[in-house]
Amino acid sequence: MIATKEAPEAIGPYSQAIVANGLVYTSGQIALMPDGTMETRGIAYQTKQVLKNLYYVLKEADSSFSNVIKTTIYLANMDDFAAVNEIYAHYFGDHKPARSTVAVRTLPKNALIEIECIAFADKNVDFG
Repeated sequence: MIATKEAPEAIGPYSQAIVANGLVYTSGQIALMPDGTMETRGIAYQTKQVLKNLYYVLKEADSSFSNVIKTTIYLANMDDFAAVNEIYAHYFGDHKPARSTVAVRTLPKNALIEIECIAFADKNVDFG
């Protein structure tokens, strides 16, 4: 099990992430800050907070965004798709993991976005 104080604690009976067979499986991250308060300033700020949370969870698992092989994004409003894409692209750079984006009715704590990912646990992995 992966746990870091740099990201919010799980708000239920689950872990921030699990490492199994060389892969990191993160739980979905919403825009909670490490102290448990919610980022409420809109989709851009929420997306940045979610990606910061994922960054620290991956880091604790000795991984990074460049090791991510699959993400799933849950959006409360598909009208936010373009704004999320722009921020997401900034964090992932030239690395382009497989991805699904799903519109959902509601998210925990009325978040606007939730993202989960699967990554290699080793920072030195070769995608070659």
